[in-house]
Amino acid sequence: MSDRPLGVQISHLLKDRGVDVIFGIPGVHNQELYCGIEEAGITHVLARHEQGAGFMADGYARATGRPGVAYVITGPGVTNILTPLGQAYSDSVPVLVIASCLDETAATRGQLHQMKDQRAAAETVCDWSEEARTPEAAYALIDRALMEFQTGRSRPKLINVPISLLEGLAPAAPVRPGAYETATLPTTAFDARGIAERLAEAQRPLVVLGGGLASNSDRTGRPVEVYVRDFLKRSGAGCFMTYAGRGLAAPDWPGNFGSSLARPGSADVFAQADLVIALGTSLDEVDLWRDHLGHECHMIRVDIDPEVLADRHRADETLLMDAEGFLFQMNGVLPEETPCKWPRSEVKARREIWRNEIEAARPGVMPVAYALQSCLPKGTMIYSDMTQFAYVAKEIWDMDWSGHWHHPFGFGTLGYALPAAIGGAVARRDRPTLAIAGDYGFQYTVQELGTAVELGLPLPILLWDNGKLGEIEASMTNAQIPPTAVIARNPDFLKLAEAYGAAAVQPRTLGEMRNMVRAAFEADGPTLIRVTPDVLEGATGGAQL
Repeated sequence: MSDRPLGVQISHLLKDRGVDVIFGIPGVHNQELYCGIEEAGITHVLARHEQGAGFMADGYARATGRPGVAYVITGPGVTNILTPLGQAYSDSVPVLVIASCLDETAATRGQLHQMKDQRAAAETVCDWSEEARTPEAAYALIDRALMEFQTGRSRPKLINVPISLLEGLAPAAPVRPGAYETATLPTTAFDARGIAERLAEAQRPLVVLGGGLASNSDRTGRPVEVYVRDFLKRSGAGCFMTYAGRGLAAPDWPGNFGSSLARPGSADVFAQADLVIALGTSLDEVDLWRDHLGHECHMIRVDIDPEVLADRHRADETLLMDAEGFLFQMNGVLPEETPCKWPRSEVKARREIWRNEIEAARPGVMPVAYALQSCLPKGTMIYSDMTQFAYVAKEIWDMDWSGHWHHPFGFGTLGYALPAAIGGAVARRDRPTLAIAGDYGFQYTVQELGTAVELGLPLPILLWDNGKLGEIEASMTNAQIPPTAVIARNPDFLKLAEAYGAAAVQPRTLGEMRNMVRAAFEADGPTLIRVTPDVLEGATGGAQL
């Protein structure tokens, strides 16, 4: 191609690098980026707010394993997308944002969308934020971001491009680097037989399976769950999964303690272990809600992030490598099968205790969660918000496969579920996607209903409406603080959804709820399903542990 505006060339570069969807909102400062979108053959999804665009890119990335890309404008476009970028950083999601920026800010004041330091502001929630000052730099930064997504811990990047540079003529971008075809996550040589001997000697080995493994599911032709389940069968180890790692272990594995790391009693289980192996997990506060895992035995950590390997958990052995590669090598030296070393009855009893704790802490949610679980089509991908319904469900549901329940775990932002589910549904047009939100958080990004309607997405949106900030009310009560500012006047959610052009229903019983959810997956647009605690007055039921 001959010289053309850089904004046009960037869209063509992204298409050449495999990007087929971009989320965003056009403005006078980034309109040159939009010149090349349709011409390059890229689909653009118009969000109603940059926060929604960021969450959509996040949801798309989690559904596909490929980068989610967004275009935003200078200043407020960037600040509006910082919350999704913070969430993507916390949860290791590959999101790339390309933003316009002012040509200079030091000598001139009062410019449209002016910030003192846009690049630095974005860097507080990104892996990095850089400004491209030449076309060649813009191309190089995009390639750097895409390469880092493939070969390291996936975290968001933001590239700022001056407006005059976007509008100015630039040569075509270089062809796709050949390294893209061969780039892999890091691996290393290690004493697999030595670890196999430790596993053979251990009477109660425990494995912690994290989201770093789940994120690899789409990077190979063979699902990572196959390696995980083979490893458990060969080693006889018990296992816990982080919330992000749910579904890695088979639900019927006798030593599967589920996603109950945050239960205080899980520390007692780790105290009984004589070998702990943590794979692809940073064991953060939001995984444990305590300072120490609880083990007193030898611990092996496997992760691609050196910062994780040097954290407060102080593992006895550390391996800087892809956890999937670790499993592949281990399965080559372990015996074909070892009976599970944790008694099934003991594991089942522990899980029953934890289930009772959950019901006592958040009464009435569990039957509704089980009823929802029982009616979902196979392979449903779920995006949930910060709501009591999700807190219960993600502990009690056994997932068949990993990477099918996405939640704003670390940063913990409200308003995630709806736009992220839209991004996931765009990526999975022929497969079922579900959003779960609470009545308060839903209102953070409710305007993105317009995008879901516009796209004709058959997206069920389960709205858990208890009329208050129930989790905050409980926290205040437990802290002996009189509950304050936890009840707000809600709109008529059904009419609000209908105003956007979505379908809206409210079940009176759990049976009606199941039927409405099934119908929503077959609809020609999104369906808001408002569920209140009153639904428990109808029939109860659903799957059981």
